[in-house]
Amino acid sequence: MKLKTFGIYLMGSTALTAVVASAPAFAQVTPPPVAPTVPASTAPAEQIQSITVVGTQRLEPDTVRSYIRLRTGQAWTQAGADQALKDLFATELFADVAIRNNNGAVVIEVRENPVVNRIILEGNKRIKNDKIEPEIKLAPRQIYSRSKVRADVARIIELYKRQGRFAATVEPKLVQLDQNRVDIVFEITEGPKSKVQQINIIGNEKFSDGRLRGEMVTKQSRFYRFFSSGTSYDPDRLAFDQQKLRQFYLTQGYADFRVVSAVAELTPDKQDFIITYVVEEGERYKFGDVKVESQIRDFDSERMTSTLRMKKGDWYDAKMVEDTVEGLSETAGLFGYAFADVSPDFNRDKESLTMSITFNVAETPRVFVERIDINGNTLTQDKVVRREFRLNEGDAFNSIQVKRTAERIKSLGYFQEDLEVEQAQGSAPDRIILTTNVEEKATGELSLSAGFSSIENFIFQGSIRQRNFRGLGQELRTNISYSSYSKSAEIGFTEPYLFDRSIAISGDIFRRDLNSFNFFNNERNTTYEQATTGGQIRVGVPINEFLYFQGRYGLSQDDISLDRNSFFTDPDGTGPLPAVCDPILAGRFLCDAIGSRLTSSIGYTLLYDDRDNRIRPTRGQSFGISQDFAGLGGSVKYIKTRLNADKYWRIGGSNFILGLSLEGGYIHPLENRGSAADGIDDVRLTDRFYLGEPQMRGFDIRGVGPRVQRVFFEGQIQNGAPVNVAITDRNRIQDDAIGGRFYYLGRAEVQIPLGSGAKELGLRPSVFVDVGSVFDVTQPVLQTVQQRSAATATTPSAPLYYFVDSAGALQTSTTATNADGSARTPALQFEERFFGDTWKPRLSVGFGVNWNSPFGPFRIDIARALLKEPGDDTKLFTFNVGTQF
Repeated sequence: MKLKTFGIYLMGSTALTAVVASAPAFAQVTPPPVAPTVPASTAPAEQIQSITVVGTQRLEPDTVRSYIRLRTGQAWTQAGADQALKDLFATELFADVAIRNNNGAVVIEVRENPVVNRIILEGNKRIKNDKIEPEIKLAPRQIYSRSKVRADVARIIELYKRQGRFAATVEPKLVQLDQNRVDIVFEITEGPKSKVQQINIIGNEKFSDGRLRGEMVTKQSRFYRFFSSGTSYDPDRLAFDQQKLRQFYLTQGYADFRVVSAVAELTPDKQDFIITYVVEEGERYKFGDVKVESQIRDFDSERMTSTLRMKKGDWYDAKMVEDTVEGLSETAGLFGYAFADVSPDFNRDKESLTMSITFNVAETPRVFVERIDINGNTLTQDKVVRREFRLNEGDAFNSIQVKRTAERIKSLGYFQEDLEVEQAQGSAPDRIILTTNVEEKATGELSLSAGFSSIENFIFQGSIRQRNFRGLGQELRTNISYSSYSKSAEIGFTEPYLFDRSIAISGDIFRRDLNSFNFFNNERNTTYEQATTGGQIRVGVPINEFLYFQGRYGLSQDDISLDRNSFFTDPDGTGPLPAVCDPILAGRFLCDAIGSRLTSSIGYTLLYDDRDNRIRPTRGQSFGISQDFAGLGGSVKYIKTRLNADKYWRIGGSNFILGLSLEGGYIHPLENRGSAADGIDDVRLTDRFYLGEPQMRGFDIRGVGPRVQRVFFEGQIQNGAPVNVAITDRNRIQDDAIGGRFYYLGRAEVQIPLGSGAKELGLRPSVFVDVGSVFDVTQPVLQTVQQRSAATATTPSAPLYYFVDSAGALQTSTTATNADGSARTPALQFEERFFGDTWKPRLSVGFGVNWNSPFGPFRIDIARALLKEPGDDTKLFTFNVGTQF
């Protein structure tokens, strides 16, 4: 291959927006001749006898002749030949053209431009091919021309400039092929990203440089801003910052403020920029007379004037004026005037430094909805979107209902976050067309995880959830998990609009096998086994726009058992009495949980929710109460009540979102299962409330609240005498959470906005505070075990000996020796301790990050417990991961 190079380079400049690209001539292309190769002659002009075209490959000679004005029979002139050359080069089909006149026989010799075979990009790493290729207009099978290549190079360089890479260069090269074809190679040198080294402001007296820099999108490059995209230089951002400065001063009352100049200069090493603003602040104004004059009959001018936020004597604020115009327009829209024209009339008095404003509301007809259009939905059916509209065709226009419609559609979670309902003029002045342009996004969620541990062996968890099943807005979900200690399967379905009416129905069927456990000596030991089979059906109806009611019925069968070999006395049945659960081995609270029971419950939820988005809210609140009554048949009887509340708002009008949430619950037993003296609570172990991860960050699963710890002792020689010393290693203490009747939990979380670069990565960080507690349970009877016990009620005829067998397990026997006559190894003494049954709050603080990673949504939290009670189990680091489809 023969490689030819022609140069187009990006040259740095110290001007604000000037970046000059110089393009030397292409080496392989002969430039147009200055004058045609026509021999000079002083003889009289002769006639053109014939015009012959030579050198063509793809073009017909007649096609070439059609591009020029020379014709047979015309007089041959030098000017005509020059014009013919210009016309042929203007077609950009030829690399070289020559015209000769041999006594009236005109010969046009051409060399055609080659055909582009393919376009190749080399050296681009920061910007991928799919971003650059749309900027290249030259395409395979097109005729190559230098002007097209120059234009493509300029567009590629401009693309890199928008990315802040002003040192980027693009060198196009030609690879000659047979049949007059070429490959075009764009060799790209990206260069470093140009940063903003310094921002200087001249002329500001009322506000400091730091305060003004804080109003700008562009930021000075500093090491702690490695996530920010605002540190790179962008001419468009420079112009935007000038507007931001003006907006800031206008909100502070400086109505005459202006930016005199804004200059960006490259540093001597041509790597970074220094930006200098020259500003003129002017005088500060106050509001003068402010009033509303309305031509609409439904608008009372005096009443509307009394509702205005700005008052005479207040400092002038252009943002307040803008908000007032928007508020008056929305109020007019509430009355059906969709196209109300609200225009502020300013009267500036430079002597008194006051700004009087009259808000003129022009007369306009009342508007009705002519048509509702929905565009862009390929999977989702129209009716799924249309049923979220709070207006129907033919209704009077209402701006509040249009806004609510947009919020409801976004809350579906099927479409883009910046969705809007656009308004357009209809077929008549009193008609309006509402249009929603949606962009569908993934509504399926897939989560798969597998692993291996020495405790649980193989672990697998998988869940699939489709929130827009068949494009009908239905939800289908299933969840499966498997390990040596837990197995579960669940399937559920939700139809939000049964028979196209505002009635939601959903149901779940599940099976859960759980082996509860504790840890002792770094080993996991099964305490009780619970098998639950059941299902639930729910029906919900809206009472009004924001109030929702749901009723439900659930039925489940629970079977709870303990390992007979570990927790039963005489498990093989060889002793004088039947095998029973030994409270010393298991703890009385576990022995109490054994058995089978049927839970039949009916419940309801009443929810008020006016949040702007149920998935990712930024404003609004929700309040809910739910109760479940168990006892409609079955063997379990209780009333469980829960309350919850949430509120979200923007902090000071910024993009920081503050969310507060409170929840609490109480379960009241409706049966008497035993006395407190026996350590039996009327609420069963599996029906109580538990608190910890993931509800309360900073604590482990069920890490907060009442618990029983079995603390072991070991013999040591101190001062020559044997003593029992408590083992303090948490891994060697058996820890069982037993829950409580009451719980409360509060959260405060601030979502932190990031620059566009981090936002494109899907990063959403936040800081949070969690506070809560779970409490109120009957204290179980605690056990204290010596190496050899006295006779018990279960073995009245002989004492029990507690010993450690060859596997290290705690066992009992009525004899003190092994079968071979050797002495048994005595068990460690232990005692049970009761912790955590207090209303006192636990408090944790931390930060977390949501990341929409290529593998799916990922959440990581780092939290530290600041307030805790003895026995609580803390945890610093948690994460969760899934995927979407």
